[in-house]
Amino acid sequence: MAETLSDLDTFDRKILDILTVEGRISVTELARRIGLSKSPTQARLKRLEDQGIIRGYRALYDPIRLGRDHVAFVEVKLSDTRENALAAFNAAVMLVPEVEQCHLIAGAFDYLLKVRTAGMTGYRAVLAEKISTLPHVSNTSTYVAMQAVKEEGITPVAPGAGG
Repeated sequence: MAETLSDLDTFDRKILDILTVEGRISVTELARRIGLSKSPTQARLKRLEDQGIIRGYRALYDPIRLGRDHVAFVEVKLSDTRENALAAFNAAVMLVPEVEQCHLIAGAFDYLLKVRTAGMTGYRAVLAEKISTLPHVSNTSTYVAMQAVKEEGITPVAPGAGG
């Protein structure tokens, strides 16, 4: 069972690098591009899926074209940072669809959220009605993004890999 990057061979890494950019590629084309036949490529895909290395496939949409062009980064400070409080916050924040990302931070605040809404009015509602009411929230600070310079989230499996 491959559990770390070092357990993946060159073919596995090529599969992951290609699927990161082209998730709808056919198995036949994927096999051609990595230099294996179709059957071993399918077997590798199934193994990577079964092991949870490939967690799923999804469509990437353009949030701006869908009217969700307001991005805010929110620093969240909690009143309690014991394990039960963190678990309660973690569970509750998962239920807020406008929160695209949530990271526990080592620093002057406890969490950093990436929040996407249709505009400032929508963001203010999410902040007041959802984020500020999450368990143990004592303080928030908002930073509004003016432009996304890089946001694709596509990285090669191994540094220097890909392509």
